[in-house]
Amino acid sequence: MDSILNRLWLWAALLAGIAAAPFALAAGEAVQTTLEARKVVVAADGRERLVPAETAKPGDVIEYVVTSRNTGRDTVRNLSATLPIPGNTELIEGSARPANAKASLDAQRFDYMPLMRGAVHDGRSVVEPVPAREIRYLRWSAAELAGQRSVSFAARVRVLE
Repeated sequence: MDSILNRLWLWAALLAGIAAAPFALAAGEAVQTTLEARKVVVAADGRERLVPAETAKPGDVIEYVVTSRNTGRDTVRNLSATLPIPGNTELIEGSARPANAKASLDAQRFDYMPLMRGAVHDGRSVVEPVPAREIRYLRWSAAELAGQRSVSFAARVRVLE
């Protein structure tokens, strides 16, 4: 299972770096983006603790945090941060912080959650929510990020079999 977590971590880190790269370049390379993965551990008293996500097994909850820091003096405008949801995990509904994240199945089209799609049940056309398990990307936007400031975005996923 350690190798699964390593693959998930590397995949997410790679994509987060790719997703952040155009924004850093657009800001004169003043924006630095980091991705952290922390395992959520619940103690006997019900309190949550975040520990380094060095290992994971099915059922574990991992919290990803994307932090963008403006290392320059000038304000950066129209910043976006995209968090890929690794395969073999599912987004935990309601875990996106801030909650105004947009979601995508393909990194091409982003909409506010819940994502909806058309389906046919018993010969009738219906519109139904897309299961959180199918969401592969989250994207947040910040209108401005002042110089020497940072902003963080987070979401939790559950490791599947």
